[in-house]
Amino acid sequence: MAQSCYLLSGSSPSPSIFSSSLRSNKYSKKNTCTTITTTSSPPHHLPLFPNSSSSKSFIPFSSSPSFGFGSVRKKEKSPPPTIMAGSPGKNQFASASDHLRHVGSLSTLSSGAGKIPHLNAIVLGEGLASEENDLVFPSQEFSSQALVSSPAQYLEMYRKSILDPSGFWSEIASQFYWEKKWPQQQQVYTENLDVRNGDIKIEWFKGGMTNICYNALDRNIEAGNGDKIAMYWEGNELNQDGSLTYTQLLHQVCQLANYLKDIGVSKGDAVVIYLPMLMELPIAMLACARIGAIHSVVFAGFSADSLSQRIVDCKPKAVITCNAVRRGSKVIHLKEIVDAALVDSAKNGFSVGVVLNYANESAMKRESTKWTDGRDIWWQDTVPKYPTTCAVEWVDAEDPLFLLYTSGSTGKPKGVLHTTGGYMIYTATTFKYAFDYKSSDIYWCTADCGWITGHSYVTYGPLLNGATVVVFEGAPNYPNASRCWDIVDKYKVSLFYTAPTLVRSLMRDGDEFVTRYSRKSLRVLGSVGEPINPSAWRWFFNVVGDSRCPISDTWWQTETGGFMITPLPGAWPQKPGSATFPFFGVLPVIVDEKGTEIDGECSGYLCVKNSWPGAFRTLYGDHDRYETTYFKPFPGYYFTGDGCRRDKDGYHWLTGRVDDVINVSGHRIGTAEVESALVSHPQCAEAAVVGVEHEVKGQGIYAFVTLVDGVPYSEELRKSLTLAVRKQIGAFAAPDKIHWAPGLPKTRSGKIMRRILRKIASRQLDELGDTSTLADPSVVDQLIALSDQ
Repeated sequence: MAQSCYLLSGSSPSPSIFSSSLRSNKYSKKNTCTTITTTSSPPHHLPLFPNSSSSKSFIPFSSSPSFGFGSVRKKEKSPPPTIMAGSPGKNQFASASDHLRHVGSLSTLSSGAGKIPHLNAIVLGEGLASEENDLVFPSQEFSSQALVSSPAQYLEMYRKSILDPSGFWSEIASQFYWEKKWPQQQQVYTENLDVRNGDIKIEWFKGGMTNICYNALDRNIEAGNGDKIAMYWEGNELNQDGSLTYTQLLHQVCQLANYLKDIGVSKGDAVVIYLPMLMELPIAMLACARIGAIHSVVFAGFSADSLSQRIVDCKPKAVITCNAVRRGSKVIHLKEIVDAALVDSAKNGFSVGVVLNYANESAMKRESTKWTDGRDIWWQDTVPKYPTTCAVEWVDAEDPLFLLYTSGSTGKPKGVLHTTGGYMIYTATTFKYAFDYKSSDIYWCTADCGWITGHSYVTYGPLLNGATVVVFEGAPNYPNASRCWDIVDKYKVSLFYTAPTLVRSLMRDGDEFVTRYSRKSLRVLGSVGEPINPSAWRWFFNVVGDSRCPISDTWWQTETGGFMITPLPGAWPQKPGSATFPFFGVLPVIVDEKGTEIDGECSGYLCVKNSWPGAFRTLYGDHDRYETTYFKPFPGYYFTGDGCRRDKDGYHWLTGRVDDVINVSGHRIGTAEVESALVSHPQCAEAAVVGVEHEVKGQGIYAFVTLVDGVPYSEELRKSLTLAVRKQIGAFAAPDKIHWAPGLPKTRSGKIMRRILRKIASRQLDELGDTSTLADPSVVDQLIALSDQ
């Protein structure tokens, strides 16, 4: 029986949907609203799980008849949704009266852990906080066709995922191919998130044997989708394009996999991939996965020093790169960067025997490429000679899939390790629901595969669903600011996923670059990498989406593998700038400085109190750092490093990093990394780096630099310091501002007071707070006086 609960506007607001631990019974007796019980299911509700089989006669994930994998309904033109100011929309969310507030209410449930309350969420009506009055509703036509079409359906599915995670995720996992199922007599997952109880441990589907490449390619081909386009490729120039069907993609993956095996790469070996956004990048990832090798993609904007660090750490059997890439009007010589990195890695005790080079002749001719005989191999001369079939290496669900290095507050990059089975299930499922994916959709994510978004939502998540993906090599503002919309119209893109930095940049260029293109194919928009400010959200919605496309404003991390808090576009009204509610199986909590969970409306540290299939398992070669960074700050929880505010309606608002990591254009950069690069300069005595608000990038890098005695400040020195950072890390980490500092504000124990530096950098000079504890308070006045130099 389905329950609906209504509160008259003016009655007490219901408690937040995720305001407290699911183990408390705090609100179960406080809900005094009238309950209306019906025998009908929520609109267009689909059975939760399909019939499935572990044999090869599987139900294709992208077309199975239930759990949201239903047939595609005929699209009709939708009336545009509207931004509402505290009043209900006239669609399936509204009741018969505009004065009613619809509340999704689940009664108190029983579980082995005792009573848990239920998910009370105010969805419509008045009484919203003044800064959160605006609600954006999907159209009734959109919601009626959505995989999750109502708050009630979301709440029921979420409830199942929390109360019975083993049952919930094993039903989904059964829709994929497993050479051997995980042992049915044991629980699907094992977890210990509390360092007080021993080593941190997370395992999902352990004992099950599968292969993510097989599930992404062979499985879809066997389902009859071999001739479907898997990837469209759009090059840097307007006349550069190409495509691969699923069958063609599999053939190229197998050829590369066979080559890798021939040079001695086997299960458990690492391969570093340093490529631009050519189709060869996901091909290389999938080829490694097919033979059980561990790929480590390094963003092709990192410097030789950064690449060398990663090579020395993971010790790859081979490096895959290309001679050069053209980004906009610039040519970047990637092979030369690799050469320099390998010289450095050899000095640090590790040499690479094979460098496979793709000849990207649109950027650089082969004959101009510097070459090392016996080590360097041309892709085009070698890989196509290998067979187009390759035996699958079946791996345990807990065997490593990839390493991806991310910035940390200590300076040394962290090798985030993801395993196969749980990551496969989680990325496929999050992609499906967060984008309301239909088999007819054309999907484009603007991210690079050098970052986690490119792993999860350019490559694995979409292909596991049998989707058609656009891969874009160029720059979104080249040759002009309309390039994105030219691509959207050219390929009839229906799902468009990008970063707030790009949204703000395009917004600044003006509406005319957008509106000259049709964009009628667009159906769902998405945002990733950092919180999106409400004004950028509204521009994205109103101008790009013509006020008709819901926005999936996703929050997640390299470490989480997939979306953690995200709207489901047909289920909830949205608040511009809010990530809304958690994805299935995720229990986010907000804690105070002491690690105590805070109920209701609050701000604090965002943590997660349970494991989920897509979670990373360790930091490569450094499990102690894994525990210290993520699990010791608040024992019993995964600490995200982010701050969060939860409003009284349960919506989550990410407030940014609370550690020494800066989020620049969606890229996490450790302050210690930048400081280390600055002080490597012979004329820099000391440096301290903080993040400041940036109108385009979200956060900018602001560096306070103390020079060696006797060295004068100069513009030439400023450029030289910036170049040092570009060389050691990459251009994306270059400081936006270098502030000359005769000294830095330190306590008597020598600790730099970054709080004060952030206030000075942000020009919040009346909020400096108590400076009496500084060893030399006069330093603050000197820094303020030098602010404009």
